[in-house]
Amino acid sequence: MKQTVSVDLLQPGVFISIDEVRWLDHPFLLNRFRLSSEEQIKVLRSLGLKTVAWDPARSTAQPLPEKNSREGEEVDFSSAVLHSMLDAKRERTERVRQQREGLARCERLFEQEATGIGEILRDLGARPNESCGRAKSTVGRLVDHLLDAESVAVHLVNMKVKETGPAHHAMNVVVLALLLGKAAKLGEEEMRWLGLGAMFHDIGKADVPARVLRNSRRTPSEEQFYQAHVGYGIKYAAAIRDLPVPVRNVIACHHERWDGNGFPNHLVGAKIPRLARIAAIANRYDNLCNPFDLTTAKTPSEAVAFMFKQEKANFDPELLQLFVKEIGVYPPGCFVTLSDGSIGLVVETNSNDLLHPLIMLHDPSVPRNEALLLDLSEAESTIEAAISPAKLPVEVVEYLAPRGRIDYYIEGIH
Repeated sequence: MKQTVSVDLLQPGVFISIDEVRWLDHPFLLNRFRLSSEEQIKVLRSLGLKTVAWDPARSTAQPLPEKNSREGEEVDFSSAVLHSMLDAKRERTERVRQQREGLARCERLFEQEATGIGEILRDLGARPNESCGRAKSTVGRLVDHLLDAESVAVHLVNMKVKETGPAHHAMNVVVLALLLGKAAKLGEEEMRWLGLGAMFHDIGKADVPARVLRNSRRTPSEEQFYQAHVGYGIKYAAAIRDLPVPVRNVIACHHERWDGNGFPNHLVGAKIPRLARIAAIANRYDNLCNPFDLTTAKTPSEAVAFMFKQEKANFDPELLQLFVKEIGVYPPGCFVTLSDGSIGLVVETNSNDLLHPLIMLHDPSVPRNEALLLDLSEAESTIEAAISPAKLPVEVVEYLAPRGRIDYYIEGIH
């Protein structure tokens, strides 16, 4: 519960709110933050503030006792320094604007590609060769962006609807598989095969009733029907002229498991084609984050931990380790608490600096479409921990992730 305290009694560790000052009129990045230095207190005094709200629950220190009050002390803080801080904040604000535009561009690109994939999958049965040609073009665009890139930026995409269908799942599996494929140092041709196989991996599900696909507690006969989607997919692939064998292998083997407990042929270990092993990891991760029943969805960090701790035997250990490293400790879509007491959502990571992602911060005083983006590579704050949305107030979750889906777009950074 917030209380009011004199600025003269503040010290580092006290969590304060300065909502009465316009955001552009003070040099701090946030209106609510935990004080970290005496300099920040001098700034508050130079702004003419007499009292501020403070939150004992989010503070790591108490205000000073009255006998240690700074009242009457001169503020040794020049206006030039204050203006310099404000200028630095304005520069950071411009970078935030550019970052927001970049995220919006990625959302448009994701939606365009996903819409195209939806048309490809819909037309595949009637026009297999034409649809495959379009699929190759889509994959080619993504692969070209990644080849020779120094690093990969993974962007969280804010979808407009909760349930999006097979096209968005296919898009996510393509994106995640290519991310892992690049980390595994696949060549250009293999990357294109991988992307195409990832896009087509579930084409056989078109012949499986939705009631079977959506049922998480299938009867043995329903499970048999579900597993038959692999065979149906192989049938669709047979109608595509000159489809490379590695692509067919992804369709046929993406449900095989490293320990031999997969289907349809119970292949073991290295007998499973390598591209299919990559697609299997991408497919499972997206299914954990975006199940039909979103109440059972895992957060990205939970999904990574679950695959690594509970399902390790299912996947190529080297590739799984590489995936965990590539997606990061705090993947996009992960809720986090910061060292200053803030709560945020990871919206972008860079493969060269996974510990300093781009964070969208929760601040109810700011409209969500203007939510502050904090680049941890240039901020004092650090991530303290990932946190389950179940432990957060509903209004915080709805502010940061109103649709609950985890969709990604990737770009190569040159």
